[in-house]
Amino acid sequence: MKCPKCGADDDKVLDSRSARDGAAIRRRRECTKCAHRFTTYEEIDRDEVLVVKKDGSRQPFDRSKVDKSIRRACGKRPVSDAQIRTMIDNVVSNLDGEEIPADKIAELVMAELHKVDEVAYIRFASVYRQFTDVAQFLSAITEIVKK
Repeated sequence: MKCPKCGADDDKVLDSRSARDGAAIRRRRECTKCAHRFTTYEEIDRDEVLVVKKDGSRQPFDRSKVDKSIRRACGKRPVSDAQIRTMIDNVVSNLDGEEIPADKIAELVMAELHKVDEVAYIRFASVYRQFTDVAQFLSAITEIVKK
């Protein structure tokens, strides 16, 4: 692991503990060259899962894309970083099989957003479902209000 401060690749692990309800390991490290302390996380690599896109192409699952889309939807909303990480972990843990349609991943993300923040849910849904006019927004909002 390279030190984020000096770039040296020699460090020692000071502390290891379970994180994200056992989905990751948090390691506190110290660079042996400059003594800078930093934290890393180790988690299960889900690269063996392929995402089937709408056009039929396949690409390896990338957790960072789920992270980016959830963070974008939750931007400037009262959603904590811990809640975002929990949503991402829940989406990843619900991926089953070797090939997952992109639509299923989007539906899992929307389900998590709906539980946490309805405005973030509408933001994500408007992009995923490609809303083209205000009527579609109103329809989605009415659907939420009815529940």
